[in-house]
Amino acid sequence: MQKFIITHEGVFKYGNVRMHRDLLEAKDMCIGGGFYEFDYVSNRLLLSGKSYDFGKPKWNYIDVLKVPSAFRGLTILYEGEDVSQFLQVQYV
Repeated sequence: MQKFIITHEGVFKYGNVRMHRDLLEAKDMCIGGGFYEFDYVSNRLLLSGKSYDFGKPKWNYIDVLKVPSAFRGLTILYEGEDVSQFLQVQYV
């Protein structure tokens, strides 16, 4: 399934994995996750739900969300809310 996590450093990690924890590296601490979907027609990255292991993303734990530079130009939404309205988005 298409899943994502947010690390304690604000790094957005995503992939087609069975479990959210499969996205973690040894040094990572996860502050939540969920599911993702690309809407190419509307240029949006749609985030939703929660991780069974880590719960919903705890956005208040970070100030900057670090996403791949390939996502530049996409509006990132979580549960319909534009993430850039409450976090700085950095393309790395």
